[in-house]
Amino acid sequence: MDRIRWGIIGCGNVTEVKSGPAFNKVPHSTLMAAMRRDEGLLKDYAMRHKVPYTFSNASELIHHPEIDAIYIATPPEVHEAYAIEALKANKFVYVEKPMATTVAACEQMQKVATELNGKLVVAHYRRALPLFLKVKELLEQHAIGKVTEVKIVMYKKADAKSAYENNWRVNKAKAGGGFFYDLAPHQLDLVFYFFGKALHYQGQASNKAGLYLVEDTVQGTMQLENEIQFTGDWCFAIDQHEPEKDLFIIKGSEGSIQFSVFGHTIHLEKGNQKETIQFDPPLHVQQNLIEKVVTFFLGKRENPCSAEDALQSMRVMEAFVYGHKK
Repeated sequence: MDRIRWGIIGCGNVTEVKSGPAFNKVPHSTLMAAMRRDEGLLKDYAMRHKVPYTFSNASELIHHPEIDAIYIATPPEVHEAYAIEALKANKFVYVEKPMATTVAACEQMQKVATELNGKLVVAHYRRALPLFLKVKELLEQHAIGKVTEVKIVMYKKADAKSAYENNWRVNKAKAGGGFFYDLAPHQLDLVFYFFGKALHYQGQASNKAGLYLVEDTVQGTMQLENEIQFTGDWCFAIDQHEPEKDLFIIKGSEGSIQFSVFGHTIHLEKGNQKETIQFDPPLHVQQNLIEKVVTFFLGKRENPCSAEDALQSMRVMEAFVYGHKK
């Protein structure tokens, strides 16, 4: 095999720019098929992105002989079922984050992939972007000395109640939780990518605004390896007059690194010195990771984001939301 032929299940907004076009732009990769239940939207997507095959049934796409790999870009409720079906059909799998709606579902996906010797990658794509690779490089160079503390703060204003009526991201059955389950996987994956495993963790969640039926506020703490303390504070229903925040702060014995997980700038402070490192926003935010995924599927590198990698975030998220302790 010298080329991966892809099929997308769920060609919605995330595949328009973030991921879809990248499958034809990375070496040894071709987007061959797309699946969506709405045939009108499906045909429109295929025409604009020049996709040869279209399916309104996911199983037909999964079992098509000209497809080698399946990209699952649906809401999380069906990630487990589609991933397992694809693995059993001897297809490679690249699945969106969060990996599934529950830890148990993720563990089952991992179990099947292991038993079948299949290849399963989770789309924690920020770990492959230049900004976060630079942060990792700075940490490895001990640019701020010994890291002692990591903090994430995310505050976002709420929309009107009517805006959430058909939003799958606040539907527990479809998403596993609220906006925390949608956005925190990006942030927490970077914590583990940078600093290793969580030794202990606990948290709590609540629904303060009552705009939907799942949590809108989450707090959590972790004890990471190397005596690093983590705190996280997420609120998706702050007052309209309060400022929104998206902060990832790393404190060390000699300085600090600060950035936004959804931004493009690193702020480095050391003593009296301050440095700002700016990055251009990528056109296709998943392209760097997809290139690594293709190379992995072709047997030329290790898994760039395994099920076990993704499970670290899922276990912590589930513990924070349900008040579990480890």
